[in-house]
Amino acid sequence: MPSQSVAVIIPVYNDPPGIQATLESLRPLFGVASVTIFAVDNGSTDDTREIIRSYITEHDNVNLLIEDEIQGSYAARNKAVEHTYSDVLAFLDADETVDEDRLDTALEAMQEQDVDYLGCNVELTVPENTLVGRYNARTGFPVEQYLEEQNYAPTCALLVKREVFEDIGLFDARLISGGDREFGERVHEAGYEQGYAEDATVYHPARTSFESLAKKNFRVGRGFCQKQRYYPERYGKPGIPPKPNGQNGGEGEDEPDSLFTRLAFAFLSLAMLASRGLGYYYEFLFGEERDDIPAPTS
Repeated sequence: MPSQSVAVIIPVYNDPPGIQATLESLRPLFGVASVTIFAVDNGSTDDTREIIRSYITEHDNVNLLIEDEIQGSYAARNKAVEHTYSDVLAFLDADETVDEDRLDTALEAMQEQDVDYLGCNVELTVPENTLVGRYNARTGFPVEQYLEEQNYAPTCALLVKREVFEDIGLFDARLISGGDREFGERVHEAGYEQGYAEDATVYHPARTSFESLAKKNFRVGRGFCQKQRYYPERYGKPGIPPKPNGQNGGEGEDEPDSLFTRLAFAFLSLAMLASRGLGYYYEFLFGEERDDIPAPTS
């Protein structure tokens, strides 16, 4: 069990089965004195909160926090950061699952590598054998590459020492997407050490429908334009989108075994690129600065 105090933080919005799956996978941590689990509901309108409360009644270290004022996963994560004094903050997404020893493995890697910020391996699972699901699994989360090239890890599989937040501030809650990269770059610029734990795996279900994957890419496009709006010195002026890269990663893995599949993957790659472009220009033309949300400060 962890020798340091750890807060496990899970933002959730309208996802009862997702938060239940995540909490079930964390059962080995229930009752561990050094671990506190925070499920942060971000304005759900279904029975998500009731699912969380069903765990709270039986387990003292499981907690429900509510972030209703600001819609966005980064605001939800910030709510939990502000409610804990744990030494290490471990972030997951609702609908992810982890192995029993994943937290111990990640903490050991953090100590062995002597790092303040640790990204973990993300394995995309395909609950339904669809072309979209296979495509998403192939292009998913090359976390080690993100760390090497862009100095960040996705918040779905991230551990950060508390002192980092105390020094550089919280996630930027103004961003609808891309706040993990913006935060990771701030961590790197502040001189903190970053690392990667290949053996500490998080299992993330792939998106299996065209609509859900396109919505994600639309949101990613909006997020990049927002980063340009708030950080033009780092990301460029709004109106000039980033250079297209087609896919998110995973090139050469799980090569399609038929001409039809290869053509379908090529179509999906173009469609998702178009979705990001549409999201970018939607934000550029219609998005407004979120002046009601403060910028992150140390």
